[in-house]
Amino acid sequence: MNDLTCKVLVVGGGPGGYVAGIRAGQLQLDTIVVDPGPLGGTCLNVGCIPSKAIIHAADVYRAMVDEKHNNELGIEVGAARIDLGKTVAWKDGIVGRLNGGVAALLKKNKTRVVRGTAEFVDGKTCAVKTDQGTIRIRAEHIVIATGSVPVEIKSLPFGGRVVSSTGALSLKNIPQRLVVIGAGYIGLELGTAFAKLGSDVTVVEAADRPLPAYDQELTRPVVKKLESLGVRMLTSTVAKGLSESGEEVLVTLPDGSTEPLPADIVLVAVGRHATIAGFGLEKLDLTMNGNVIGIDSRCATSMRNVWAIGDVTGEPMLAHRAMAQGEMVAEIIAGKNRSFDKVCIPAVCFTDPEIVVAGLSPDEARQQGKEVKVGIFPFAANGRAMTKQGEEGFVRIVARADNHVVLGIQAVGSGVSELSTAFGLALEMGARLEDVAATIHSHPTQGEVFQEAALKAMGHALHI
Repeated sequence: MNDLTCKVLVVGGGPGGYVAGIRAGQLQLDTIVVDPGPLGGTCLNVGCIPSKAIIHAADVYRAMVDEKHNNELGIEVGAARIDLGKTVAWKDGIVGRLNGGVAALLKKNKTRVVRGTAEFVDGKTCAVKTDQGTIRIRAEHIVIATGSVPVEIKSLPFGGRVVSSTGALSLKNIPQRLVVIGAGYIGLELGTAFAKLGSDVTVVEAADRPLPAYDQELTRPVVKKLESLGVRMLTSTVAKGLSESGEEVLVTLPDGSTEPLPADIVLVAVGRHATIAGFGLEKLDLTMNGNVIGIDSRCATSMRNVWAIGDVTGEPMLAHRAMAQGEMVAEIIAGKNRSFDKVCIPAVCFTDPEIVVAGLSPDEARQQGKEVKVGIFPFAANGRAMTKQGEEGFVRIVARADNHVVLGIQAVGSGVSELSTAFGLALEMGARLEDVAATIHSHPTQGEVFQEAALKAMGHALHI
């Protein structure tokens, strides 16, 4: 194969990388995206998209099971059954269509795709191993978008019945007994789904409570739902490894005693770390920020014309952050004046109920020395939530006490992920409580709770 040259070489075809490739192509920049696997990276192939598909299937199945025993809606169904193999095939079909869509968008914008594993030769050149041999690609600009991988713990290495989230999303049968190591958002999203599908789920968390990154006011409804599903939660508990038979997980409880937990599948979900090994990063003279690549507000690294975006640059490891960075870097290379100066990057936890966090919590705002007004409005007082049987949860808005500028918005409840865009927009636009309260919100919708929370912070909510 002939060696290639281009203006922009993007190493990694995940959300950040492919968006950088699309936008660079739109801006008439000669661009190549290199990735060894299917386009879309972890998020599209083995993360965000497939997990939400499995979560949806679990919700539908559980609704059928619950309706058989609680005929509140007057709907009668027979015995519910699920074929997880067919569910996974449906999930794979969605992923395949999205893969094709990404490839078509890159092609439409004349961005070339090279399937292979890239290794840096220097700050301008990569050697790419492809099925047809190794080629060299030389570029004026390099964009590093290598993403992240699941954290593996020494006592429970991946293999056999010990799986990462990737393995859990490809199971062909529902495990009778599932032990989840880690009660962060990945562990609880998948643990909840399998509990709804019929697994006996135990969650092991080293911290003293589940979802430790979120405040307890938001996580309380999630914990309540987990209890109703029969999920056993072991906090302040450490996984030590498998038993000699390999059929149990040995854990150390808070009192120091050891308990064996029978497990058909062990899902290790203790976080993710940046992919900084395996592609010759050590050959570049980059300043690191701990175990991630150091960048400035333009995603520029310490080397001229070498950029880094997404998970490889650290937290928050969110696809939408990577996408925004990828778009920005393409525009900077094209000569536009851009910097990454976001007021907030909303985070969503797709548990049951869902959690959305945007901006500052009340405690975070007070820790910054701000006096705040806080308004909380429950979904139990919202007509649309009632008609969806989703009365659990609330919307909380945090604003400065002096001028009412909104500092943060959080929510927990059924379907609140769809409110995250409104929350982010309000924060980016510098909205005040009066702006949110005076905006007409369609009725009947769950979005009305956002308006009512602002009114509540001002002291005159209408429907409570």
